[in-house]
Amino acid sequence: MIIRNKWEDFEEQYLSKFASLSKKSKGRLISEPLCSVRTEYQRDKDRIIHSKSFRRLMHKTQVFISPGDHYRTRLTHTLEVSAIARTIARGLRVNEDLTEAIALGHDLGHTPFGHSGEKVIDDMLKKQGRHFAHNEQSLRVVEKLEKNGKGLNLTFEVRDGILGHSGKSRMPITLEGQIVRISDRVAYLNHDIDDAVRGGIIKEIDLPKEELLILGNSHSDRINNMVESIIYTSEGQNEILMDKNVLEAMNSLRDYMFDHVYINSKAKEEESKVERLLTELFDYYLEFENALPSEYHDNGNEQIVNVVDYISGMTDGYAIKIFKELFLPKGYKDKIE
Repeated sequence: MIIRNKWEDFEEQYLSKFASLSKKSKGRLISEPLCSVRTEYQRDKDRIIHSKSFRRLMHKTQVFISPGDHYRTRLTHTLEVSAIARTIARGLRVNEDLTEAIALGHDLGHTPFGHSGEKVIDDMLKKQGRHFAHNEQSLRVVEKLEKNGKGLNLTFEVRDGILGHSGKSRMPITLEGQIVRISDRVAYLNHDIDDAVRGGIIKEIDLPKEELLILGNSHSDRINNMVESIIYTSEGQNEILMDKNVLEAMNSLRDYMFDHVYINSKAKEEESKVERLLTELFDYYLEFENALPSEYHDNGNEQIVNVVDYISGMTDGYAIKIFKELFLPKGYKDKIE
């Protein structure tokens, strides 16, 4: 008995006509025999969870740099996105496995130190007439960097969703990818409020009142109302939508967070140090290519590509460790740790 066939039959019978069926996937870059137990999207989810880049997310900043045990990291953010996206997918009867695979993989290419690190690398590349975006790097991780350069060989739909989850990239072609794109925003807006209140950056009482009347006065209420709005507005549609009033309130609350948290707040005080640290590392490895680990040179890539791959894959702690080893006198190391 091939269990995978039962799952594929279940998808065909139960899921919405707008859902992505695993047996109709556009496939992988390299053909592989099918699994007897798991569908193609279930296999992709497992490959991502078992990857090194997924494990490193636990040591990468979300917004607050080294804040304490109860603040979000890039990994807990990923898990929250996955949970929200899966609820929406279930409500709309689209493919939960595909949705979860995209959600779990969407930030694999994120830099150390969150968006501060992403900006530094992008600024360095702009000097070379290039750019850096973490969604593009996430795709590069799963296609080129994981498994010692072999990549994870994920399905087209998962790769498309990872690339299209953020920024100015085109909208994912699947509803499942679109769900992850909006779930990412729902997750980070709400958990960043939670962390900012915990960190004393803002006070709950100072959040804009009109927006809270629409979205709710608690963390769980706001997520629930946003998720319900997405499900009920998108039901029966071939695109992911949100009620106009909820969307406007969500965007207004996001503007508030940019004004009070994301830019020039106490949470951003360490950014100048991040910029100095990553800039020094970037310049050093551009000058001394052979100082890169062996897998990052003599591989046919341009030197600058290897430098970006290496630094963007670092965790916060590893970047600090390498900086100390390269630029601080060894006699002083023990005194500052």
